[in-house]
Amino acid sequence: MAPSTPGLVVPIDLKKKPWEQKLPLHNRWHPQIPPVAEVMAGEYFRVEMVDANGGNIKDDNSSLDVKLIDCSTVHFLSGPIRVLDVNGVPAKPGDLLAVEICNLGPLPGDEWGYTATLDRENGGGFLTDHFPCATKAIWYFEGIYAYSPHIPGVRFPGLTHPGVIGTAPSMELLNIWNERERQVEENGRQTLKLCEVLHSRPLANLPSTKGCHLGKIQQGTPEWERIAREAARTIPGRENGGNCDIKNLSRGSKIYLPVFVDGANLSTGDMHFSQGDGEVSFCGAIEMSGFLELKCEIIRGGMKEYLTPMGPTPLHVNPIFEIGPVEPRFSEWLVFEGISVDESGRQHYLDASVAYKRAVLNAIDYLSKFGYSKEQMYLLLSCCPCEGRISGIVDSPNAVATLAIPTAIFDQDIRPKTKVPVGPRLVRKPDVLRCTYDGNLPTTKNPAATM
Repeated sequence: MAPSTPGLVVPIDLKKKPWEQKLPLHNRWHPQIPPVAEVMAGEYFRVEMVDANGGNIKDDNSSLDVKLIDCSTVHFLSGPIRVLDVNGVPAKPGDLLAVEICNLGPLPGDEWGYTATLDRENGGGFLTDHFPCATKAIWYFEGIYAYSPHIPGVRFPGLTHPGVIGTAPSMELLNIWNERERQVEENGRQTLKLCEVLHSRPLANLPSTKGCHLGKIQQGTPEWERIAREAARTIPGRENGGNCDIKNLSRGSKIYLPVFVDGANLSTGDMHFSQGDGEVSFCGAIEMSGFLELKCEIIRGGMKEYLTPMGPTPLHVNPIFEIGPVEPRFSEWLVFEGISVDESGRQHYLDASVAYKRAVLNAIDYLSKFGYSKEQMYLLLSCCPCEGRISGIVDSPNAVATLAIPTAIFDQDIRPKTKVPVGPRLVRKPDVLRCTYDGNLPTTKNPAATM
């Protein structure tokens, strides 16, 4: 007998706000956010989700929605989902939860997405010192392909994946997160600097009641007030998985997540049609609403058997990801190198972040010679299926990072020639949507650009 279609355990009505859904969504990690659904190990089930910003970014010709976005609300997650074994016994702390992605995609009737850069005063992106303005590009889907009227001459297949998937932390683990991230926020500006400028991005996003949504817990109650002050933001990836943004985590993939609370309390969201390694513009994949069709398995005692703690407690572990067999095939790539020397010429010691920044800047500058604005290429490299690598991390003093771009995504030959072609250098219109930058934070200039 053929298997049954997956049961819908978390439905989404795109006409409603995240907190108005039949099963209200949440945007924080906390062990006491109650589960909204329950599944059995081996059950084939479907989870629907809104985009990371809860439908606040529109398919229109303005980037004002990006400039004014309230970042305290991301990411809206579907769940938590309590997982039981076939005997009805919930997953237990110390188990591993194996989550298989059987199928996924955009929600029917909502086949579009967006890529954006936040205003520098609102968090910016990896290159916020070069690109301080809020920008946006809209993408439309044709089956597995995406194209944008704001970045013409580009079309590529998407490797669709969830940006966020994770289990609930225990209270002990949550306290570890909050303490270490608070230390970074309080002391980082004196001790951590990236290219002298990028450290002005938020160093951490500490618990805050602003923009907080806790699923079934009623806002304004004493319980809500207490949990909202403790609950961790979903922005960084952590021991529970979370916002890992692994672009190859598509059909056929498996995620082995540590379990810290009874039932595991699995949550997911932040669906991406496509993403480049690093998601460099920050709101930088092709963000969309979507669905996952999943199966779970509980590996009893799996944390101790398979995950080695790297830290002072048994909770300092990380998930394991098994990449699926489905991905776009490209045979030709153009690869850009970066080393850990910043734009001022200052040497950094084996700093892979500086090296990757240089690789991305080199790629943007090169591709802008073919009729594109640098803002277009910044957004493109954040969402197209490009491959980032740490190529060297031992040869002092330079770390070496590379960014490989599949040449087939362009409608023109972007390889260097003995004679520079004239045609591709014509400016392509329209450009990405953008707002003015009205802040006063410093920007970084390339001294060689005027030579």
